[in-house]
Amino acid sequence: MTFKHFLILFLALGIVSCKKEIHLNKIEGKRIEINDSLSSDVDIEAYIKPYREHVNNDLDSIIAYALDTYSKRDGELNTAIGNLMADIVYEQGNAVFNKRTGKDIDFVLLNHGGIRSIISKGQITSRTAYEVMPFDNAIVVVDLKGEQVKELLDYLAEAKRAHPISKLELILDNDYNIISSKVKDNAIDFTKNYYVATNDYLYNGGDRMNFFKTNDSLYVLDYKVRNALIDYFKKVDTLNPKIDNRFIKQAN
Repeated sequence: MTFKHFLILFLALGIVSCKKEIHLNKIEGKRIEINDSLSSDVDIEAYIKPYREHVNNDLDSIIAYALDTYSKRDGELNTAIGNLMADIVYEQGNAVFNKRTGKDIDFVLLNHGGIRSIISKGQITSRTAYEVMPFDNAIVVVDLKGEQVKELLDYLAEAKRAHPISKLELILDNDYNIISSKVKDNAIDFTKNYYVATNDYLYNGGDRMNFFKTNDSLYVLDYKVRNALIDYFKKVDTLNPKIDNRFIKQAN
């Protein structure tokens, strides 16, 4: 064995003999607070400034006017702001759905919790839509069987909450039992299917709306609820939604 070979063998044996198992015994972390004391990067600020100004100008451009302030707490089973949102989803969504399929949406169901802000009296901007609907929820249309529509109605009656609906009429008695249910002024036929517009969050079981899960078919419109609001605001001069009789409890 040459000296070179001996040296290589010696080093290899040394590495093997020195090999030890390493175990993680402790993890330490340090909290770094992000606040106003952190200085901004001048170059980065200068770079993003024109983009920020462009976005803010776009969001703050006036596109409509609200005659009053509207809140989701204004009514028991239906509210002006909820009615407005559901009606917008119907009007804007149906235009897309009809163009693609030649069919019409039968009715709309959204969720009360999805309304995240009031609409204040006065000027309406695109920012208003982002405040009311900050999530990227998109409109979908579900082909529901009559038995699933029955589950949907039972859900609304049991929830006793102003979940936004459009083209659907539901009347309850004082014990919250269903007296009457109609779609587009016609009594619901539970032997047929209905095209119901909602958002993808609810379709996936959000707010325990599990009746959407076993649908016959799903139509994805690639149209965010927020964008539908903005498009609607841009084409009307004035917002004046009302609480009406679409979802009520019948008086004695």
